[in-house]
Amino acid sequence: MPDNAPGGAPDNVPGHAPGNASSRPLPWFARSAARAWRCEPAPAGVRAFHLSLPDYTPTPLTELPSLAGAWGVGRVFVKDESCRLGLPAFKALGVSWAVHRVLAERAANGEPAPVTLVTATDGNHGRAVARVARRLGQEAHVFVPQGVHPRAVAAIVAEQAKVTEVPGPYDEAVRLAAEAAAAPDAVLVQDTAWPGYERVPRWIVEGYSTLCAETDEQLGAEGVADGPDLVSVPVGVGSLAQAVVTHYRSRPSGNAPALLSVEPEAAPCVLESLRLGAPVSVPTGKTTMAGLNCGTPSSIAWPHLRDGLDAAVAVTDADSSRAAGVLAAAGVSSGPCGAASLAGLRAALTGAGAGERRRALGLGPSSVVVLLSTEGAAANPHPVTGC
Repeated sequence: MPDNAPGGAPDNVPGHAPGNASSRPLPWFARSAARAWRCEPAPAGVRAFHLSLPDYTPTPLTELPSLAGAWGVGRVFVKDESCRLGLPAFKALGVSWAVHRVLAERAANGEPAPVTLVTATDGNHGRAVARVARRLGQEAHVFVPQGVHPRAVAAIVAEQAKVTEVPGPYDEAVRLAAEAAAAPDAVLVQDTAWPGYERVPRWIVEGYSTLCAETDEQLGAEGVADGPDLVSVPVGVGSLAQAVVTHYRSRPSGNAPALLSVEPEAAPCVLESLRLGAPVSVPTGKTTMAGLNCGTPSSIAWPHLRDGLDAAVAVTDADSSRAAGVLAAAGVSSGPCGAASLAGLRAALTGAGAGERRRALGLGPSSVVVLLSTEGAAANPHPVTGC
């Protein structure tokens, strides 16, 4: 948990910067003092667990010199999660660790097996739960809200999970999954937390720490010994962002990068919560960024996001589609959610007010930027547009 109180007031209270190239106001929030905030680190042992898995290998970190030149920074890298533990998204890192902890605890308590792992998903998390369950001889029941691509649903079914499609938004699917998990020999494995349900989501967040550790090692191999100066991370309920904040804000000294969260304009729950200074639920709309289409921040993520994020931005489906095209041209497979990290930073660094936003992020001509591309194109098969 955090060691110190919230730091720094927001730098612009309304939460909207001047517009981008289309002169439409950019949904934006920035605050000072985030880089001085500190929290406890992720527990030891997570990386060793992942190293023990037979199909574990670090995902690539690819440099994109053309973006560095276009944005006036030193170097830009993208962490490519298009193939993680045999799946086209990063989610298996958190699920594998959390299920390992759940099953170990049940065995220690003498509870019967197999168990049904229950979850709600916008696609990638549910497929990861289904895959891990199948490999470990467990059952899986996955609740899918409206708006998830049919091929993503089919991929979950192909993992031999029971799938219940919900004619409502993500938050409703979570509610129904929690009800189903109250059955005997069922366990909820959800990647969002709320009061009274926080332990399993915390294990999932811990599992994501491997992604951050890999990134630092790979940057070191590229001659970037001090780590990144900015990390751009797509955000749904905020669990991955919590892991990123934990990783970079738990260091007692050294370089503290700016951390930017990116959400769809159709579901900006973290940005709106930051604007108001308290977690809020927002109505969600249709978006191709299905994995980010979440209306309520995770309760355990919120304190880290409130105090550890430097800025938040929301982007359109067209923005993420163009960004996916940029990544595809560079040889990086990315779906709309993964490409949101690029879309968000590009929106922040272009158009009216870009200079102020650049200063808020602390970017200069020698800065090193990391974009987290959290899913491959196969995870969320929507068409992309040109660069």
